[in-house]
Amino acid sequence: MPTEHPGTPAPGEPERPMRRLDARSLRGLAHPLRMKIFELLSLDGPATATRLAERLGENTGTVSWHLRHLAEHGFIEEETGRGTKRERWWRRVPVTNRLDTGDFHDDPDSRGAVSLYLHELVGQYFNRINTYITEDWPAEWRSAGTISDWSRLRLTPDQLRELNDELFAVIRRHQPAPDAEPDPEALPVVVQLQSFPRRPQPGAPGGPEDTRSAE
Repeated sequence: MPTEHPGTPAPGEPERPMRRLDARSLRGLAHPLRMKIFELLSLDGPATATRLAERLGENTGTVSWHLRHLAEHGFIEEETGRGTKRERWWRRVPVTNRLDTGDFHDDPDSRGAVSLYLHELVGQYFNRINTYITEDWPAEWRSAGTISDWSRLRLTPDQLRELNDELFAVIRRHQPAPDAEPDPEALPVVVQLQSFPRRPQPGAPGGPEDTRSAE
């Protein structure tokens, strides 16, 4: 289950390095506040501990400690040449982080970190969608967005991986080239993709037989 995927580079964009998370790096990220900090730096760019603390409603000292922890595990880095000794700017390291839950199947000591990370990640996805549907958007943006699902697919594991790879490639094709002039009407867009198998329920086509007694 990859949580991020490099996909196909946009035109003119170099391939972003990919890091496969191990037990140590996973534990360095799998904390509710650290994941919130990492999310803000990923979505909104560099920030200081003071600015992050204001947005998160946390103590600046606490945020600073977690920033150093994220930096120690290679998720963020200081933006040199900006700020002062007292006000350091932090940015996300330009690396695609990939978590494969199968790597930890036989590591009981890491299962708690995997579970916490996935639950926090799903919570972040929910909060982004919830913010979108509760905000007041112009009609052209409201009609352009979508919250959709498709539940009638029946795929093998290989077919599901192929589907995801194709979707990732489509998203990457819509990313602008690094030297492209930004469209003044464009806004940041978040694309969230969740694709996963669902166990057939008793009585459903292709599912286990319904063994309930007839009444």
